Amino acid sequence: MTAASPPAGSGAPQRFPVVVVGAGPAGLTVGNILRAAGVDCLVLETETREFIERRPRAGVIEEWAVRGLERRGLARNLLERAQAHTECEFRFGGERHRFGYTGLTGRHHFIYPQQFLVTDLVREYADVRGGEIRFGVRDVRLHGPQSDRPSVSYRCPETGERRTVEASFVAGCDGARGVSRAALPSGRVRVARHDYGVGWLALLAEAPPSADCVVFGVHPRGFAGHMARSPEVTRYYLQCPPGDDPANWPHERVWTELGQRLGAVGAPPPEEGRLIEKRVLDMHGYVVEPMALGRLFLAGDAAHLTAPIAAKGLNLALHDAFLLGDGLVEHLARGDDTGLSGYSAACLARVWDYQEFSQWLAELYHGTTSGDPHRAGVALARLRRLFDSPVAAAAFAELYVGARTTG
Repeated sequence: MTAASPPAGSGAPQRFPVVVVGAGPAGLTVGNILRAAGVDCLVLETETREFIERRPRAGVIEEWAVRGLERRGLARNLLERAQAHTECEFRFGGERHRFGYTGLTGRHHFIYPQQFLVTDLVREYADVRGGEIRFGVRDVRLHGPQSDRPSVSYRCPETGERRTVEASFVAGCDGARGVSRAALPSGRVRVARHDYGVGWLALLAEAPPSADCVVFGVHPRGFAGHMARSPEVTRYYLQCPPGDDPANWPHERVWTELGQRLGAVGAPPPEEGRLIEKRVLDMHGYVVEPMALGRLFLAGDAAHLTAPIAAKGLNLALHDAFLLGDGLVEHLARGDDTGLSGYSAACLARVWDYQEFSQWLAELYHGTTSGDPHRAGVALARLRRLFDSPVAAAAFAELYVGARTTG
């Protein structure tokens, strides 16, 4: 399906069947699904291509999400380069406790940095499938998203002129602070928010991983996390007060705390390296309901934020994109509205599953440092049960790898 559209800069509004706002994993996946079906679309992104291809973000991808990418021809590099993880490790009480989730579910995690995935998706969309994408746009605005003829306008980075693009549908994939979520009228949507009351110092270190799996340290001094990103780079997290200043965490303090919180009998100390990222994340989550209104459909962080407590954000973004891309193709190519009409409900079933799991896991991680003896006792009971009860272990493993088939 080709859009009858005047060239950019001609003064007349361009027209595309779909305008995608945001070139993250969700927006690029939607764009690739549309292009594979012969549907024209335009992707608008406020950052440069170089920036989005280098921006470090998540890296844990669930197997169902990888298989979804594979079915759509979007996983070749991922499958060649990603690491497969089948176990994780909990450290508490000075001991190491290995948890083999693949043996319980038959599924595993792929470790593949998000910027690599974004690079793959941009190349496939723009360079292979011929999709139109405009980087560095400014002052993006949505117009009439509830009408039959919505449009998106933006300022061209080269000329500064405002350009307008008409569409049949707008896919809002521009994150928590983007214009898509803000375009929803407050009286028509509900935003459910949960604050965890803790912060995480997010660190990226030029240092090889110190373990062959993800490690969760539950310690009286606070939670610590270890996640491999590549053979040369490791992601670490340290629990800290919400709103803390990263400047309060110089190199020496970071590595001392990591050594203490991840310390256990037989565990090597974290291998130190230069810290190339250091920022504080205030742990919270939110869900926007519904995720669609009129001709505007939200996907990814524009619709829901899941704190990195359970490494679910990227996976939810891909789930949204699969459903939205397929639904748009069904409507535009075949006149079938089933996918679009059920989009929000289908997405939210998995979203709420993952929100609940993140909240459960947050209590396990942070209860011991809450200052509340009851919460601390409950957190330790949850940890012990994972290794004492096969039923509890199986339930945790199912949610940890996203093995449930909701949505």
